[in-house]
Amino acid sequence: MISRRALSSLVFFAASAAVFSGFPFAQLPWAHAQERPNILWLTSEDNGPELGCYGDSYANTPHIDALAERGVRFLHCWSNAPVCAPARTTLIAGVYPVSTGAQHMRSEAPFPPGLRTYPEALRAAGYYCVNPGKTDYNYAGLDKRIWDEPVPVARLAEMAAAGRPFMAVYNSTASHESQIRKRPHLAVHDPAGVRIPAYHPDTLESRQDWAQYYDKVSEMDVETGTRLREFEELGLLDSTIVFYFGDHGPGMPRSKRWPYNSGLRVPLIVFVPERFRDLAPDGYAPGGASRRLVGFVDFAPTVLSIAGVKPPDAMQGHAFMGAHPAPEQPYLYGFRGRMDERYDLVRTVRDERYQYIRNYNPHEIYGQFVSYMFETPTTRSWRELFDAGALDEAQSAFWRRKPAEELYDLHTDPDEVRNLAESPEHRAVVERLRAEERSWILRVRDLGFLPEGEIHARASGRTPWEMGQNDEDYPLKRIVTVAALAAAGSTDDDVAVLVLVEAMRDPDSAVRYWGAMGLLMREDRAVGMARESLLVALEDDSPYVRITAAEALARFGTAADLEICLDLLVTEADVVKTGLYRSMSALNAIDAIGNRAGSRLEAIRGLPRTGAGIPGKLDGYVGRLLDRTLSGFSRFE
Repeated sequence: MISRRALSSLVFFAASAAVFSGFPFAQLPWAHAQERPNILWLTSEDNGPELGCYGDSYANTPHIDALAERGVRFLHCWSNAPVCAPARTTLIAGVYPVSTGAQHMRSEAPFPPGLRTYPEALRAAGYYCVNPGKTDYNYAGLDKRIWDEPVPVARLAEMAAAGRPFMAVYNSTASHESQIRKRPHLAVHDPAGVRIPAYHPDTLESRQDWAQYYDKVSEMDVETGTRLREFEELGLLDSTIVFYFGDHGPGMPRSKRWPYNSGLRVPLIVFVPERFRDLAPDGYAPGGASRRLVGFVDFAPTVLSIAGVKPPDAMQGHAFMGAHPAPEQPYLYGFRGRMDERYDLVRTVRDERYQYIRNYNPHEIYGQFVSYMFETPTTRSWRELFDAGALDEAQSAFWRRKPAEELYDLHTDPDEVRNLAESPEHRAVVERLRAEERSWILRVRDLGFLPEGEIHARASGRTPWEMGQNDEDYPLKRIVTVAALAAAGSTDDDVAVLVLVEAMRDPDSAVRYWGAMGLLMREDRAVGMARESLLVALEDDSPYVRITAAEALARFGTAADLEICLDLLVTEADVVKTGLYRSMSALNAIDAIGNRAGSRLEAIRGLPRTGAGIPGKLDGYVGRLLDRTLSGFSRFE
């Protein structure tokens, strides 16, 4: 005889199937078709696996540790992006943001019409989906329409009892970067006992910031425990699959914002109640650990798989549990784009042991002046010690130009301070991971090789995702080939200079842009050899080619070149006339020119700080760049 609850579930399920007739309900493979698991995500901000259950004896995290005793810890989970909005953008659709033009911090890209977010898919399958806290996606206007109205947890329990499962996301902000530097602070963890990573100087500021980070992680643990207790008291944990994870690495410099393992690795704990163990990851055992490589791009297909829905082919991730699990994947991928007001382009890939990093803007130092990052005391004291010549090589690297390639052995060098990219013993590893990094870029149709403004301009009425799917609109292989050459060469490679000059005649503006970038990166000799081509490029129909050529000539050309190029850059920097992306590009170039731009100081001071139509999350970046330039400090050299 069927129970009242089971009957209610079946009636609701049938009604949902009638409403959402286009969704593949026939594929739901339940042995217990009358019920489906609830799904609960407990997330925290700006914290890596600095938890007791991950072996950190300094941490005080009893509630998360207790969850780990009931569930499984994933030892190799990456957020794919080392900063919040792009990381959460990866989560929401199971697609890498580099494929949709949403990889920059606060990109405001339009959401592709051919894709579907996981809450929308789950709602179509009959789930009630709530996220009363942080959404923070890089897609314009997406946040509100994809979630149901938030209700109290008690109401979720009533829905679940009536046969309607839920997907709920609750986020803790306790460990966010802003809380690490909040003063005054009553210390709990002793700064004297904290481990300072090899890349940070052992200073009072570093110790205090790291100790306060651990204090804030403990506060986050209490919040997580309170939420778990609420669900347990309502009798929900025996029917709910629980995920706990952080959104990227700690909010300390060279962790957050940087695609090292320290910026990308997050804790992930999954608890599966007994009644749904058939949906658990392979090898699931309470208190166990999984070495499977998983990334945020895998989470959306995984929750669909848990709900019994086959993940669509458009999703680039792979379900690691549920009714439709995918095979284990051999690699994880990460990316870095613009961080607030500063542009960069980094791609990374790792296997179980090694991490390979490809820097496509090696002419920029690691520690670009991002205003928000410099509010942290560690950042400021670290920079001051570098200026004073008081740091060792590992600690100094952050303030110097990046190499084109990096390789780290995560087993023997967890702080990633010994670059093995030039090691003869690791040549085969570098070649394998370099090939995989390029293969991934081509597979996902990475739009990051276009200047940010060009992503939107080239889309021309379509979404960037649609524009990037074919070589006619976006000849990616040709662009990446020139970008790799631009970033890889030495300053005295005359053959490469000739190839880059030829690239500046290409019909595609992105190829011309990377040709100019390659000359800029090679500095004096290359700019001298290619001066005539760069002068021609000042009239290019792409503003980003013009800006790049102007920066190259202003920094490494003649005095006459400097004056012409400063006029061009000041014109491009007017956000009211040229728009946000051109303005930011030009202001970054002016800042790189440094004190040589002093002859245009009054013109720069008169530039507008904002313009009409700039989304709120992006407003202020132009003003930050102007403040930095006008402060009298040139780019860190």
